[in-house]
Amino acid sequence: MDPFDSNSTERANLPRNMIENSMFEEEPDVVDLAKDSTAFPTFPALDPDEVAYEPRSSRLLVRGLGENDMDEDEEDCESSARLLGMSFMNRSSAHRSNSSPYTRQPPPRSCSRPSARTMVVCVLFLVIVASMTMVLYFLPGCTFTKTGCRKPNKTTPAEPIYPLATNGELFPWAQLRLPHSVRPLSYDLTLNPDLDTMTFTGCTVINMLVLHNTKRIVLHSANLNISKATFKLGDAEATEVTVLEYKPKQQIAVKFSEDLKAGQYCVLTLDYSANLSHTYDGFYNSSYTDKDGNKRVLAATQFEPLSARKAFPCFDEPAFKATFLIRISRKPDSMTLSNMPKATTTQLPNGLEQDEFEKTSVNMSTYLVAFIVADFTPISKNVSQTLVSVYSVPEKKEHTDYALDTASKLLDFYNNFFEINYPLKKLDLVAIPDFLAGAMENWGLITFRETSLLVGQQSSPLEKQVVASVVAHELAHQWFGNLVTMSWWNDLWLNEGFATYMQYTSLQTVLPHLDIGNLFLAVRFRAMDKDALNSSHAVSTEVNTPEQVEEMFDSVSYEKGASILLMLNASLPGEQQFRKGIIQYLKQFSGLNTDTDDLWNSLTQVEVSTQHQNVSEMMSSWTSQKGFPLVTVSCKGDQVTLTQEHFLLTSDNATHTSSLWNIPVTYVNDSCSSAPECRQVFTLKTKSETFKLPGSVKWLKLNYRNTGFYIVHYGDEGWAALRDALSNNVNVLTHEDRASLIHNIFALSRLGRVSFRHVLKLLNYMSNETETSPVTEALLQLNNIYRLLDKRQEHSLVARMKTYILGHFGSLMDNQTWLEEESVSKQELRSALLETACSLDEVKCVQKAKVLFKHYVESNGTLRIPGDLQQVVFNVAAQSNEDWLTLLNMYVHVTYDAEKRKMLRGLASTQDARRIMWILTAGLKGDIIQTQELPLVINTVCNGFAGYLFAWDFIQENWDRLIEKFPVGSFAIQSIIKSATSQFSTQTHLDQVQGFFSGLKERGSQMRSSQEALETIRLNQRWMDKNLSTLRKWL
Repeated sequence: MDPFDSNSTERANLPRNMIENSMFEEEPDVVDLAKDSTAFPTFPALDPDEVAYEPRSSRLLVRGLGENDMDEDEEDCESSARLLGMSFMNRSSAHRSNSSPYTRQPPPRSCSRPSARTMVVCVLFLVIVASMTMVLYFLPGCTFTKTGCRKPNKTTPAEPIYPLATNGELFPWAQLRLPHSVRPLSYDLTLNPDLDTMTFTGCTVINMLVLHNTKRIVLHSANLNISKATFKLGDAEATEVTVLEYKPKQQIAVKFSEDLKAGQYCVLTLDYSANLSHTYDGFYNSSYTDKDGNKRVLAATQFEPLSARKAFPCFDEPAFKATFLIRISRKPDSMTLSNMPKATTTQLPNGLEQDEFEKTSVNMSTYLVAFIVADFTPISKNVSQTLVSVYSVPEKKEHTDYALDTASKLLDFYNNFFEINYPLKKLDLVAIPDFLAGAMENWGLITFRETSLLVGQQSSPLEKQVVASVVAHELAHQWFGNLVTMSWWNDLWLNEGFATYMQYTSLQTVLPHLDIGNLFLAVRFRAMDKDALNSSHAVSTEVNTPEQVEEMFDSVSYEKGASILLMLNASLPGEQQFRKGIIQYLKQFSGLNTDTDDLWNSLTQVEVSTQHQNVSEMMSSWTSQKGFPLVTVSCKGDQVTLTQEHFLLTSDNATHTSSLWNIPVTYVNDSCSSAPECRQVFTLKTKSETFKLPGSVKWLKLNYRNTGFYIVHYGDEGWAALRDALSNNVNVLTHEDRASLIHNIFALSRLGRVSFRHVLKLLNYMSNETETSPVTEALLQLNNIYRLLDKRQEHSLVARMKTYILGHFGSLMDNQTWLEEESVSKQELRSALLETACSLDEVKCVQKAKVLFKHYVESNGTLRIPGDLQQVVFNVAAQSNEDWLTLLNMYVHVTYDAEKRKMLRGLASTQDARRIMWILTAGLKGDIIQTQELPLVINTVCNGFAGYLFAWDFIQENWDRLIEKFPVGSFAIQSIIKSATSQFSTQTHLDQVQGFFSGLKERGSQMRSSQEALETIRLNQRWMDKNLSTLRKWL
């Protein structure tokens, strides 16, 4: 899935009462069998799933100790108990006699001697009882069971405490992950959606194999009303069974009086009904307005990560792969799509038609199932015995040609590159009008947001780059993710890191004119910025709640995952070593589930050089711990010493780490610095190592072309030598190396290792810089500082920073044309320069943009603004009262999605307070502005001075509505939080943000993104305190 285009609309959030490391969310549903074993039926013997389960004391829910589970009365009781205990402790310690601990002291005058004795004895008794109870509860490895707490016994494990199902019976499972007693083999799904009532009915038939003896079957179901369930064991008759439901974990179960035996086959049939979702996951409704102004309704699916259970009962975990046969009914004027080609259409007595699709020819995880009911129009072509089609609403059919051509070329490339042909008969790419993510890799039926798939023939190469990039990512998933799937969400990077890496690798070969390398370099920089925070996480990390699953869809899983694969590929001997390893991995695990070690083992197995290190040994340090290293280099003659440490922006005694990485350090020097053959490699495995050069050098540049995921500090002398080299000849280093120097020195300034004076000294060479990557990186970093100063109302510094930026980049800005430009790289450079110039109110830029907009309006849209200039033109127009209204009218009526989105960003860039509040409210409401675009709107509003406080207030006031539309922890929520808080730099704002998130409790207080927000504010505050005086002196 590609979430990074995620500007979102209405989607149901996951259950938010899942508390980390808590076994049971709601106390009323928990029964303690130690206290009353007679009130409930006897449990079946534990099956192997529970034998493997090792209860932890931290999972026990103790009345009065879980802050999320107390009502007001309980809080009062707990407060009283604490006061009583404290009073006793204070009194006993203060008044105790040295000679005898039992000597009574004279009582207060108001109390008689007997009442004091009684009070002391009673309180002492209560304290002893309470202490013993707490010791028993928190004794390691102790769980309360029918027989109380006993010593651990590996052969007789403790029985866990079961929650209550909705009907009051005991639910026979107590964990988030499903038991592995049975395995689904195939699903037979019949769905009957009604787009008039926004409801659907369904029948799910699941064929299963019993893997070991068990008296229960547990699977997933969410918001489904199950009306009937039958069970058939082997050749026996089907019998009706009772289905138990435990809503907090979205699980249902069937219990049996006798064991199902290992090796038996069985069938569970479930009839149910449900509402179509009004959010962006599950089986949801969507709509659009056709060319005649009529509202057209459709239904589509989005199941990743945890929402297949909202459309049909299933074993909704990646490791439960099965085949699927799907039937969907529809009106005669609609059409349906699913993963496989349509096999038959049957007329139904009620006037509807039922489409039946071929049974899937591959086993696949539930999150990859997909179906659509709509009236889309396709264009198609055959590629390597696969029918490739692109679907859209009829009005946008002319915008599908580029996607079809690109997908066809990429399918050919991947078939050859992986030496495994795409396994299905057809591959559909479908543009959905209402879609939260950028795209979703459903096997054979890839769904996209319209802006990620549809592009006009006259569109700019930069707009085509966006579409090609998303298509390449989703097609790569047909191998990485679909054919070979991670076993659990902790290894999501195996799907997303690989698909991200392959999207850039494939486009560099298939469509080299798109200059995708600049984009890959930029996203690697941004991934490092996030991973430098203490709130980051390891690439492969523990995932225990639905919210944590959602939070795995971030830049660490995607871009860092891709970055370490790039680093590995660059470090292996021979160009084909890496490719051979991943082909081995795909062939060995085709149709199966894997973890990270399986990948490293496959790459190690094809190792051709006995001298080269074990891949698993090298790469485990990059996936098992968060963050990345800072490599410090010092040279003395021909001796080079490298030292590594954790690059951690928030570093104190509490967070100090002794992390070490196995780093393939690449380097070039002044004698040979830009050609690939200049590159040398040294593997740094320990804290510090020294190696010898053939001779003395003037300077070293480490991390050639920034293929490694680490930052380099050269020391004062090393930085001075590199500055001098760039001043003499800017091309002495590759443009990637120059960009990495700029990124690294800003990062080191943020860390506090170099002063901002050193940053400004390095930027002096920029007057000779003309390449895209170094310029765009420098502008991004300077704009970030400019906005921080602006939000702090440091008016004199803001004015000086503006003068500095225009002084260093003004000539380059003046050299930009406002005509069509074919080079993607030059378009990226031009849009970055002119957007900065106009945002700083540079007179020539603003005037030119106003003239271009005026001509565009007067031509009634027939005069085309170059695609890479549209954003800057719309931004300038939105600052005028009259032009803002004109732009809004154009936004409502324009059909081309890429242009429509740029208009929306322009509208959101207004500095008018009333309009800011209108656009935020409209984005939440979802009529004029789709709710899927709200994260984009908030991000744009927060960049302006007038809007960032409005946006923060808006988020606080509407938090509950936001998490109804976007799941807690989802990429949309991550984006909203980061946009709203990343430019705060004062203690007041830190206290506000901390207070807000701590008050959310199960509605988001445990999100990693909230910790990231607080950490970022503290870092901004620290940087400002340290550098304001330097800025005043040097600007």
